[in-house]
Amino acid sequence: MSQFKVTKQIDFCYGHRLLNYDGKCKHLHGHNGLIEIEVASDSLDSRGMVVDFGDVKDVVKGWVDEHMDHKMILCKDDPILGLLTDIHEPVYVMDENPTAENIAMHIHRQALKAGLDILETRLWETPSSFAAYSSISGSAGGAGVDRE
Repeated sequence: MSQFKVTKQIDFCYGHRLLNYDGKCKHLHGHNGLIEIEVASDSLDSRGMVVDFGDVKDVVKGWVDEHMDHKMILCKDDPILGLLTDIHEPVYVMDENPTAENIAMHIHRQALKAGLDILETRLWETPSSFAAYSSISGSAGGAGVDRE
């Protein structure tokens, strides 16, 4: 079966650290992340497109810029969370450990909630390492909160 696919790339900067991890990533550190949003369709719309790249940018980049860009992405159980919020540092709080996999999942689910019919979300944490998330059911969930 033939299928059309398009991918939109979006850059953002973020910091995080991993809990219950015995390596360098247990310390606060940052990344210049690259998100790839892949959309697929068996057919093209009346314009000859799977989706307008601008629509993907508006939805995903808009949400990421507001909620994750230039913020510390932390687990709700991270003991440093209280200190950062007390000094009004911008954070995005997740129920899960803020691994590349879980961040990709959050972005994916937010795009689905916004109405994008996406196939897969990839988060490049470094130029050589990415994590991907795709949902078969298309159900949007996951909890994350901004705190400043």
